[in-house]
Amino acid sequence: MRHEMHIPLTRIQKLIGERMLKSKLNKPCFYIESKADVTELMSLRPRLSKSSGVKITSNAFFIRALALAAKEYPLMVGRLDGDKIQIADAINVGFAVNAPQGVIVPVIKNADKKKLAEIASEEKLFTEKARSNKLALEEMGGETIALSNLGVYGTDSFFGIVPPPTSTILAVGNVVKMVCPEDGNGGPETVVRKMVSLTLAVDHRVINGAYAAEFLNFITEQLQTPKQLI
Repeated sequence: MRHEMHIPLTRIQKLIGERMLKSKLNKPCFYIESKADVTELMSLRPRLSKSSGVKITSNAFFIRALALAAKEYPLMVGRLDGDKIQIADAINVGFAVNAPQGVIVPVIKNADKKKLAEIASEEKLFTEKARSNKLALEEMGGETIALSNLGVYGTDSFFGIVPPPTSTILAVGNVVKMVCPEDGNGGPETVVRKMVSLTLAVDHRVINGAYAAEFLNFITEQLQTPKQLI
């Protein structure tokens, strides 16, 4: 006879579960998706890592692009406060890290004011600390916008749940090769490009669809011209 298996929840799992349930029940979110051509970004990344002496991950590019987009579109870091919208005084990007004790969210503070190499350095440090359960409380608090990247696990696209302190989360999928049309001198041709799916979950009480679409287009354009993110 097979016995039921019971796996106790960690403290982090309980906390995340409670917070995500509260957000899902109380925030009327809508969802939009775009695809970005990151062929140039993926080619540039190893050269940047070598020249800067810091491993530049694709996630660092996503954090940088998200932060710069939030600077241009400040409602994305707004939150409902009674009968008004309160705009955050800093762009602090929380990014999800899968750790043995559960999902941990380190926060890169003032990400819009930091260069790509600095973001990459902090991302590496915080990821290592999160996985070894050594993150300080101040390194996990204060997020005003969120990022979740499941591309490393082979997920093509997904929609995130907006964390309670924020109104926006960007979900990033796997970088996949796609055959795309290209007009050559001799007529239509096809080329293979590296594409990534970007999806936004947004609190509709704070942000409308057109504003969020412009925000996502800004991120897409940044990723497709990655030199301006350096």
